[in-house]
Amino acid sequence: MIYCGIDWAERTHDVALVDDTGQLLAKRHITDDAAGYKILLDLLAEYGDTEEDPIPVAIETSRGLLVAVLRTGKRQVFAINPMAAARYRDRHSVSRKKSDPGDALVLANILRTDMHAHRPLPQDSDLARAVAVLARAQQDATWNRQQISNQLRSLLREYYPAALAAFEPWQNGLCRREAHELLKAAPTPTRAARLTRTQLQAAMKRAGRQRRIEPEVDRLRDAFRADWAHQPPLVEDALGKQMLALLGQLEAASRATEDLARAVEEAFPQHPDAEIILSFPGLGVQLGARVLAEIGDDRQRFADARGLKAYAGASPITRASGKKSSITRRWVKNDRLNHAGYLWAFASLRPSPGADAHYRRRREHGDWHAAAQRNLFNRLLGQLYHCLQKRELFDERAAFPAQLAAVA
Repeated sequence: MIYCGIDWAERTHDVALVDDTGQLLAKRHITDDAAGYKILLDLLAEYGDTEEDPIPVAIETSRGLLVAVLRTGKRQVFAINPMAAARYRDRHSVSRKKSDPGDALVLANILRTDMHAHRPLPQDSDLARAVAVLARAQQDATWNRQQISNQLRSLLREYYPAALAAFEPWQNGLCRREAHELLKAAPTPTRAARLTRTQLQAAMKRAGRQRRIEPEVDRLRDAFRADWAHQPPLVEDALGKQMLALLGQLEAASRATEDLARAVEEAFPQHPDAEIILSFPGLGVQLGARVLAEIGDDRQRFADARGLKAYAGASPITRASGKKSSITRRWVKNDRLNHAGYLWAFASLRPSPGADAHYRRRREHGDWHAAAQRNLFNRLLGQLYHCLQKRELFDERAAFPAQLAAVA
């Protein structure tokens, strides 16, 4: 057996090949372009790499063009955590020395000695990987929009509390187009107090509102003209300019979130697993796409449902030493899947009587809200694994027979 280790960098990469005895067979320094990739593939072919029997590769990243080139065919690519690679480095040298060629050699030796303890990158389909890109980007855009919205809210609290009071009755107040148009028309409380009914109506119509404009205009006008404390005029104008800059970022983040959401809605239903995932209570297109993005469609990725639950952080972990033993939640997990699972469990309570009964039973046994949600997610995830393996849709009676009987 030949093993390959690649120390990844931004512009260049170091490659090392070792045999079963740990003997260094070859090393190369390649560039991050097509010419460098060709040198790497020629080097692997020189030492026996074939399409039917490819040489396994260890690298410290799971993304990028180099990984895409290596994943063609049946090759096993192992993404080794840099922290784990640093621990392995100490096995080969106690002097704490470090170099890029040395790191490549360490990665190759990780496969030589402990390949069975590491998991290769899943062989997901191209459509599943495309959905993963879109779903993760949409999730990141949503988080970015919320972060900017929080910054804008904090700024308005410093000099413009009238705006917060005016937008409070609206759901997702600062992210709504009506709020954006009103803040553009009046970036300071002084200018907001001078807005006429006609100007307020025009701003609401520009935002696309068609119903209940007159009552909203009266309410907004009263809120803007109420008695509020003011900053000095120069400071207020400066804060207004800062607010407009933040508002521009929020509008861009909102457009990106909406565009990516539409892209997910187009791509996710095309996947064969979409029908099964959407059959589960609490899973819509966006949340279902996030679940698919993290678990993939490689049916050999997890040996059983327990592996998937541990990967998602849904199952508890036991720590025992001597006479001491404790059962706690997992800290090392897929954070994206764990976050989607929390939303999934919460959203399933209303459409699924069995899920609601399961959650209430956990609360009655002393679990806090988060623990009960995590336990419900653990159960739903096991059911999802079964349905995907058997190609079956979700069945409420089969999923929660005891809970439904108790409810009846």
